[in-house]
Amino acid sequence: MKKILLIPVLAIATLISFYGCGGAPTPTDSSSTTATEATDEEIAEKGVGPVKHVELTTPLDQTMVSNGKGIYDLKCSACHRLDGTKLVGPGWKDVTSRRKPEWIMNFAINVDEMLNSDPKAMAMLEECLVRMPNQNLTEADARNVLEFMRNNDGVK
Repeated sequence: MKKILLIPVLAIATLISFYGCGGAPTPTDSSSTTATEATDEEIAEKGVGPVKHVELTTPLDQTMVSNGKGIYDLKCSACHRLDGTKLVGPGWKDVTSRRKPEWIMNFAINVDEMLNSDPKAMAMLEECLVRMPNQNLTEADARNVLEFMRNNDGVK
């Protein structure tokens, strides 16, 4: 009897590990920039997606930081730590000094296309071995998360 129950449990566990906590991958929006429309230099700097320019605020927008923290707590904290520790995905420490704001936002909102065509995203996938699920963030959500990341990295 125990063996019979184990098979469905293993099947469910396999599906969860394949699709992650965000559900099955969703098709990308046809209006977003594809790898063939962007130059290699643009991809390396800003990633693939709709975000071409981000206006950073100084000082940090505390409302955006707070909103970003809420999104992190709800959708990101299960896989990412705020320090450099790799959990399922990489830790977030100093991410805003390693990546351009546009790249971070494009990865957050266009994860499938980034993992398929961006060299830095593909390298992270090879290191982490788990494909980040699409969290269905809006551009505004991604901007809030970016501001939270900047705060986490010590930007005032």
